[in-house]
Amino acid sequence: MALRTAFTRVMSVEHPIVSAPMGGSAGGALAAAVSNGGGLGLVGGGRGDRDWLARELALVAGRTARPWGVGFLTWALDRETVAWTLAHRPAAVMLAFGDPTPFAPLVRDAGAKLILQVTDLEEAEQALAAGADVIVAQGSDAGGHSGRNAIGTMSFVPSVVDLAGSTPVLAAGGIVDGRGLAAALALGAAGALLGTRFQTSLEALVPAEVGKALLGARGEDTERNRVLDIARGAGWPGRYPARTLRNPFLQAWRGREDELADDEATRQRYRAAAAHNDLDFVPIWAGQAVGLIGAVEPAEELVATLAAEAEQALTRAHGCG
Repeated sequence: MALRTAFTRVMSVEHPIVSAPMGGSAGGALAAAVSNGGGLGLVGGGRGDRDWLARELALVAGRTARPWGVGFLTWALDRETVAWTLAHRPAAVMLAFGDPTPFAPLVRDAGAKLILQVTDLEEAEQALAAGADVIVAQGSDAGGHSGRNAIGTMSFVPSVVDLAGSTPVLAAGGIVDGRGLAAALALGAAGALLGTRFQTSLEALVPAEVGKALLGARGEDTERNRVLDIARGAGWPGRYPARTLRNPFLQAWRGREDELADDEATRQRYRAAAAHNDLDFVPIWAGQAVGLIGAVEPAEELVATLAAEAEQALTRAHGCG
């Protein structure tokens, strides 16, 4: 069966699969590969570094003729960067972690689809009011940053689906294979957004040792924390903790966040170690389903595999009746 959903119709893509716009690692090559595979590839625009974006947007535009998009951290964004990005004609702009209201008209007026990620029902209501074309419902299973409320994906997605009505919803958090995509569709979602799985694709901009660490990790090796953001001086709002693999620095400072924030010497030592990508210090973003990932694969092939696995899972489920 073909997985045609409200999302595939809205975005004119073949499969209801989206690669998360992971800052620093979801570059143009990854986005293009996902789009060429029939999904929607998103470049990780992060805080809007235009030098980095100029290179990666040229790369994705040159490698695919299919729809692609860009994602940003809303709390760190400005209108000028959004306008500059829209001049590169992405099919979609995704905004996450913050109030999208100031930026929504720019996206809509440019003819791009507005994808808004939410982590609780209050944010979902805000996204609908802002005119979202697609909502991403992110549960606390997700790797990287997520909401202050530790609501798992399986519980959160149906609540957002019920609230969103005719607006397509993508499930995010703890989805790394076709079974997860099938489950998202069964919950009423119109597709899934995957981060950790594409973090281990060949095209992801991650060091080899990070990919190796992800392949060797299990879900119980992950933890939501603010320690590593505080040590990095990342500026993230406190309401958005991040799920990472555990490391010795996190173990040493868990529960001592206020002390760490006041300890400049320790934070300087942290930054020195992080500059050398010391895995005992740096965050390795990973969702709770990381243990289900068995290999590094090309992203374009991975999209096809995910779609085929989801079709098989849904066929099996249909046969249980």
